[in-house]
Amino acid sequence: MKKTTKKANLKAVTATTTEKRSVSDVITEAIIKKLEAGIIPWKRPWNGSAMAPKNFKTGSAYRGINAFLLANTQHACPYFLTFKQILEKKASLKAGSKGFPVVFWSMVTGSDQETGDEKNIPFMRYYTVFNLEQTDIEIPAITETPLDFSPIEEADRIVAEMPLCPEIRHGQSKAFYSPSLDYINMPKRELFESSELYYNVLFHEIGHATGSSRRLARKGVTESSYFGSHEYSKEELVAEMTACIVMGELGIIAETLDNSAAYIQSWLRALKSKDNRNLVVSAASQAQKAFDYILNRKPVEMAEAA
Repeated sequence: MKKTTKKANLKAVTATTTEKRSVSDVITEAIIKKLEAGIIPWKRPWNGSAMAPKNFKTGSAYRGINAFLLANTQHACPYFLTFKQILEKKASLKAGSKGFPVVFWSMVTGSDQETGDEKNIPFMRYYTVFNLEQTDIEIPAITETPLDFSPIEEADRIVAEMPLCPEIRHGQSKAFYSPSLDYINMPKRELFESSELYYNVLFHEIGHATGSSRRLARKGVTESSYFGSHEYSKEELVAEMTACIVMGELGIIAETLDNSAAYIQSWLRALKSKDNRNLVVSAASQAQKAFDYILNRKPVEMAEAA
């Protein structure tokens, strides 16, 4: 009798647990399975080649860490140059302008500590560059190759009807949410590889925006968090899960899941850490709240709909 009772109870608990699984739980499991299937290199889903950071004198695109350093300067112009190159152009630097470091490797001659033999040793150095916008040099016209874009009416409706929806700008060739100014910047729609990917990125940034003190007041948004920290990682998960759930509401999860999984690849180690074992569950809960906020749904309404 005891064994029968235990089996019956276990069956009851299992059934109850299954019933309580939210959409965010399902999406979270799907993303983790994607990540565990192999390394998926991150791919920016818009055509930003013309806006990649470049040396103004040579026209060559920066590579490696320099590309990342200069891509996050918040300047719309992709061109950078040194102070010497500014003088060569007989131009001047605007007052108060601060430069950006660019690293490079050079070789220095040294001695092997064990053998005493001379050898070339790589030595990292850096120099300072400025964005063309910080000078009085005329900025050349920049053209991108536009792609076909078909608006998704239901997605646009969700954005339009979102409570306290932040301003959405289409200027710089990068996607981000500014908590201090409460606006979202998106690359132009025509630069995305597909309409679905545009909305996926947009709802990721809107996910961040729901954490503003004006809305759900999430710690990952209202407080400064350094890259790779627990709160930073959690906030990125919340935003991406929010995007997945909204895209699921639109019925286009499959088209965006690979991109979402790639975006979260850098957080997989944190997800599996013993110190962060509750990270996914907590982030999924916050994502569900963000989803409810975006669609202006109360938890009671969601329960009744189920």
